[in-house]
Amino acid sequence: SMDRRLKYTENSKKQVLVVDDESVNRQLLGYIVGNEYDVIYAEDGVDALEKIQLNQETLNMILLDLLMPRMDGFELLEILKSNESLKHIPVIVLTADKSAEVKALRMGAADFITKPYDMPEVILTRIARIIELAEDRMIIKATERDELTGLYTRDYFIEYCQELDQFYPEWEMDAIAVDIGHFHLINELYGRSYGDEVLRLLADTFREILSSIADGYVCRYEADKFYIYCTHLDDHRKMLDRIEQALADFTQNQQRFRIRFGVYPNVERGVEMAQRFGRARLACNSIRNNFMENIAYYDMEIHENSIYEERLINDIHDALANRDLVVYYQPKYNVTGDLPVLTSSEALIRWRHPELGMISPGAFIPLFEKNGLIQLLDHYVWDEAASQIRRWKDELGKSVPVSVNVSRMDLYDPELENKLLKLIADYDITPQDFLLEITESAYAEDTGQLIEVVDRLRADGFKVEMDDFGSGYSSLNMLTTLPIDVLKMDMKFVRHVHKDAKSKRMIELVIDIADYLSVPVVAEGVEEEEQVSILKNAGCQIIQGYYFSVPLPPEDFTELLSGER
Repeated sequence: SMDRRLKYTENSKKQVLVVDDESVNRQLLGYIVGNEYDVIYAEDGVDALEKIQLNQETLNMILLDLLMPRMDGFELLEILKSNESLKHIPVIVLTADKSAEVKALRMGAADFITKPYDMPEVILTRIARIIELAEDRMIIKATERDELTGLYTRDYFIEYCQELDQFYPEWEMDAIAVDIGHFHLINELYGRSYGDEVLRLLADTFREILSSIADGYVCRYEADKFYIYCTHLDDHRKMLDRIEQALADFTQNQQRFRIRFGVYPNVERGVEMAQRFGRARLACNSIRNNFMENIAYYDMEIHENSIYEERLINDIHDALANRDLVVYYQPKYNVTGDLPVLTSSEALIRWRHPELGMISPGAFIPLFEKNGLIQLLDHYVWDEAASQIRRWKDELGKSVPVSVNVSRMDLYDPELENKLLKLIADYDITPQDFLLEITESAYAEDTGQLIEVVDRLRADGFKVEMDDFGSGYSSLNMLTTLPIDVLKMDMKFVRHVHKDAKSKRMIELVIDIADYLSVPVVAEGVEEEEQVSILKNAGCQIIQGYYFSVPLPPEDFTELLSGER
């Protein structure tokens, strides 16, 4: 019936029902909309309901007066809202009573038109817009099945799951999110049609599982991701084994797929359906980097962690406004001479939360990198560092360059160069005062675009440090083309340098590479004297770490600077 209605409305005048108990109002509205629409009339709610039921396949819009003697507009709205086959027809209410508008909108009305009717073109525009929105929704609704796999689309799946809950309130149910690891590589290596075959096979296997092991529904909610809502299982391994076996048979054991299950078992009926699958997805994502596990269950730890992360996301804007985020500075020392000399520092952010206390950067930086809020933090740190550099110049007459992080998102910002130059100008400092740290993994992501951006920044006078060198995947060949001024070696090389010959050799290799590129090497995470002497003998020029100093709040760093000659 939905398809019939769409076809009908595409090929004929759209149909509008005018419901008003006053004949003159009916005629006036008929006159306004009659040229554009096929108009039918009703004198009150009872008459309207009959006409709506009679014309439900072809009716595009109801213009509804609220105050009528036999079944008023509110009563009719209530009936329409609770009727599955009628609730899709949009209603615009007609009223002279301003206070009634909000109530009508809350009850499901799409819009309202105020009496008396004075601007016909506004009325026609509103009707056209609401009909178009309603039809767009209908077309989306009409796609019940995913074309490729024949499984339900996400919206229909959620509706069917909700119905299942209503019919069988006593059933224990599991919400499961299924993910195929690195599926895009399958498409790239073997072609899209092969990938499609794999997805169809998975869909068939899910259907077979739901007719044998458990009862329920399945949908493909994204390219290579599925949701299953089924009767509770004590062990989901059996389900996973079936899927892995089907894939092994299909590929004749030539390819290996990593299938991950995130399970929210024995769902709480009070939790909304979409949220249940959100929980299953959280469980699934928790084993993304754990290759020993294929099934994860949503539990209190994941629950508390997700609530904690949600809290941090909600609180970040207040933290920026209230300056709960404090930039600390860790000094870097040049060790090439007889005595170490403080030459620069790294800006490191700390969060002094008014209720949660000090929050580790390890808890919030990866979270904000993941959800795109990292730029807010970066810009805050840049501004704080630039103003601090200015203060040191003014108060101590000293120029102390500060290294700041430039994240992957910043590098894709077309305004990056302008923002940094404006900052330098605003605080009247130089680009040489401001060192830019970019992680090796960011360099490996998209070298073409990144080289272009970094070349421009270096042309402006900024020095660029490659951070965490040795932790990523940049090939030696790529290094020769990358624009960098400093190599900052990954902390894990330093950690065992005095205990492990291999770590010592790795450091020597990094320093050889830096010599070849004619750039200095910075070692961070240095905690012991023995590490310092090994690094110094190997040719490392700059060292930072707890051996010299922990990261210091601005006032302590200023005190340290005051004591320097």
